[in-house]
Amino acid sequence: MHALLVYAFLYAPIVVVVVYAFNAGRQTLTWDGFSTRWFGAALHDDAVRQALRNSVVIAAGNAVVASVLGTLLALSLPRMRRLARIPLEALVTMTLVAPEVVFGVASLVFFTEVGIPLGAKTVLIAHVVFNASVVALIVRARFAGTGTALEEASFDLGAGPVATFRQVTLPRLAPAILAGALLAFTFSFDDFYTSFFVAGAGTSTLPLYIFSSLRFGVTPVVNATATMVRNGKPPVENWVVAGAAK
Repeated sequence: MHALLVYAFLYAPIVVVVVYAFNAGRQTLTWDGFSTRWFGAALHDDAVRQALRNSVVIAAGNAVVASVLGTLLALSLPRMRRLARIPLEALVTMTLVAPEVVFGVASLVFFTEVGIPLGAKTVLIAHVVFNASVVALIVRARFAGTGTALEEASFDLGAGPVATFRQVTLPRLAPAILAGALLAFTFSFDDFYTSFFVAGAGTSTLPLYIFSSLRFGVTPVVNATATMVRNGKPPVENWVVAGAAK
């Protein structure tokens, strides 16, 4: 019973947003019949489309770069000396456990001190820093579970490091890399706190657009936009969890 109350407390607001996204009327909490017209209105809004385009481009770029850097980090950590490995492992862990507000403020201070103008580029860099650690943990867990017997056999048979990586290591790590890339895309697409601090003026992702729209009141267009964002997340996350477990 208590668990049901907790779930109701957490998910009831989401249910309300989804239900009233299909409201035919303009009043947010007055039901005037079923309609899907607000989804069309959201998709034809230039501001929504631009924010969606920014979110998709940044998330896709982040997924690619974070996957490459995270995979390289996961493969290099077990081969490092203890003196260098422990600080890097601590850095990767701190990136994940630090509150997003702290990470966003730290990123803002860094970009300001270095002199990098805030915009889509800084959002992409900040997302890559965070998600590379996510990919590294997933790929490293997979790499540790598979062992090094096949790599050693490949070397014994005369294959070089590049051939061994391409023919043995990479195919075995492919499910974990793909899972990390999907998770990195999801985290980046849904991120608000880090993007809020480092986006700068003139750059808006979809979560930032929804937040800025709420200051002028909740409208059916905002409900429809939020519903479309939430609709794609759970299947991706469940797939990633299942893929990482394998």
